[in-house]
Amino acid sequence: MILVLGATGTTGGEVARQLIAAGVRPRLLVRNRAKAAQFEGEAEIVEAELENAASVEAALVGVEKLYLVASSLNGFDLEMKVIDAAKTAGVRHIVKLSAIGADRPVLTISQWHGQVEKHLMDSGLAWTMLRPGNFMTNAILFWADTIKTQGAFYQPTADGRWASIAPEDVAAVAVLALTTTGHEGEGYTLTGDKAMNGDEYAAVLSEVLGKPIKFVDVPPDVAQQGLLLNGMPPEYAEAVMNLMGAMRAGRGDLVTDTFEQVTGRKPISFAHWVRKHIAAFQ
Repeated sequence: MILVLGATGTTGGEVARQLIAAGVRPRLLVRNRAKAAQFEGEAEIVEAELENAASVEAALVGVEKLYLVASSLNGFDLEMKVIDAAKTAGVRHIVKLSAIGADRPVLTISQWHGQVEKHLMDSGLAWTMLRPGNFMTNAILFWADTIKTQGAFYQPTADGRWASIAPEDVAAVAVLALTTTGHEGEGYTLTGDKAMNGDEYAAVLSEVLGKPIKFVDVPPDVAQQGLLLNGMPPEYAEAVMNLMGAMRAGRGDLVTDTFEQVTGRKPISFAHWVRKHIAAFQ
């Protein structure tokens, strides 16, 4: 049995869909069963809270492999508790969604993930670490509203470049690790096929959407204030700005061929991904 956490989220949902498409009937742990309605009849759905140890233990009964992701602010602590529970339950292999640089953590987010990675490595369980860079879905989360209303998006990254990856591609690697052998003990740094700066992302958006889209660099302090005003917890806003600062300084300009080496195909391009999700920007 494969258990997928976060099946109503960005990567967990993709992992669930791709497992089902591959003929696997996974078990999905979700907070709200109604949000997982698309999987009814094709997966075993368990409604549980990661904060509730007993419900997690029940969900782990009979599980051999686990896709590990937690999205709440205390998610990293919860992930470590799930690892402990998984070991007790007899889970053999955990595939963890981590972050780029977690193996040599400098950035705050990488440090958080690095602590969980160490806990997993020390657990004695087989593991696979997925270390993606920036998700293409962040373009919807952070840019879509102002693209629709102003024809522009705002980000404090200046000329810095980064190679966004589609969550679908991260999930594809996760599914391979969950369903085939040879991925145990591997840490996969995953990026898109091309690093671009804000102006270049704007050019792709302009072409696909058929209207001019502009990238506007904003001062970091203004950007951080915007995150806080939109309700982001201060600790997480600071971590996001730590990441943006690295991108602004040119330290996010990394492209790997890991995805192609693992899957045998090229990653989805940003242009292709925008076409696929064009409704979010219109």
